[in-house]
Amino acid sequence: MSVIAHELPRDAINAKLIALVSASAVVAGVFLSGFVLREPAPYEIYMAGLIAVWALFGLRISRPIAPLLALLVLFNVGGMISMTQMSDLMDTPLYIAVSLFLAFTAVFFAAVTEAQPALYRLIFRAWIAAALATSTLGVIGYFGLLPGSEMFTKYGRATGAFEDPNVFGPFLALPAIYLLYLVLTGSPAKMLLCAVPLLIVTAGIFLSFSRGAWGLFCVAAVMLAAVLFLQGSGRQRLRILVMSLAALALAVVAVLVLLQIPGVADMFTERAQLAQDYDSARLGRFARHFIGLRVAMEHPLGIGPLEFGQIYGVDTHNIWLKALLDYGWLGFACWTVMIGWTIAAGFRILFRDRPWQPFLLCAYVVFLGHVALGTVIDTDHWRHFYLLVGLIWGAIALEYRRQRRVRA
Repeated sequence: MSVIAHELPRDAINAKLIALVSASAVVAGVFLSGFVLREPAPYEIYMAGLIAVWALFGLRISRPIAPLLALLVLFNVGGMISMTQMSDLMDTPLYIAVSLFLAFTAVFFAAVTEAQPALYRLIFRAWIAAALATSTLGVIGYFGLLPGSEMFTKYGRATGAFEDPNVFGPFLALPAIYLLYLVLTGSPAKMLLCAVPLLIVTAGIFLSFSRGAWGLFCVAAVMLAAVLFLQGSGRQRLRILVMSLAALALAVVAVLVLLQIPGVADMFTERAQLAQDYDSARLGRFARHFIGLRVAMEHPLGIGPLEFGQIYGVDTHNIWLKALLDYGWLGFACWTVMIGWTIAAGFRILFRDRPWQPFLLCAYVVFLGHVALGTVIDTDHWRHFYLLVGLIWGAIALEYRRQRRVRA
């Protein structure tokens, strides 16, 4: 009896230590996703090792997550088949390897959040920390506040610790939406605590001068406010309405202040146009979409990853067309089913009162924005997109497990 009494506390301590180490490892990976100045980024190296170690020590792919794994693997099988249509493989094997790795990260985040729902809060906090760090670098770089800080800009736009402002801006959307959620629903003290980081992150989104990021944040914010309004009681709805109007007014004032800076105003005027020259030109982005669609209809196996850009000088800038051309009809079908499944299954559980519902809500509205954004840009190699997918499927798996317990 005395042995058991001594062993139990030790087992409990070991379990807590393991949980702490595993949670810290996941948090570190999410934080690293905000620093992609060059490839391979530290995120890839770290996550590859983390997934391998986790797989050795008990990473479990449950029944509700298995379809995500199957669809993403088949999507990449389509890319491998598409490679057979190329006369010169160039760097495409590495490209497909990265695609497959990112697919595994989505499955990994789904599995770990299902196993440890408490990770949702930690993952969101780590994402906010990464967003604050990279946004600060972007602001410093844009205004040239430190020597050498121009490395955090590109094309006269803030990029933070990213290679491309068009990825930097969308990466900040989830942290901004979650901070907005806390402002709209939290106590006055929490509102004040979240207001400053929200301003910093939204400044990063604005200074990225990414029309996609602007639209993504605005659409996700409207959807977030709409869902909260529908869920709330009379008093809560009034609060959401008042706080939304206050947040909108604050955002307008902040933008007007930034527009007083000549360089900012000029870039805003240029980027605020709905269609740029490279969009609507004779062989611009939209014309290439029709050309690519015609090519895709003639090549069911695809033409090979990145081959469209080699032929026409610019990539497809449309994830659906890219799936058809780079991953073939098989890849396109799998990608479409995966997106549709995520939207449908996520919506089915979106309004249920669960501990993880706030995190699902924020991830879901940002995911929907990314799906829309995919019509004008390629998102198949965006690290944070796969993290969003994993967060939603983790909630889907948690709800499935909960329903099985209720029925039992």
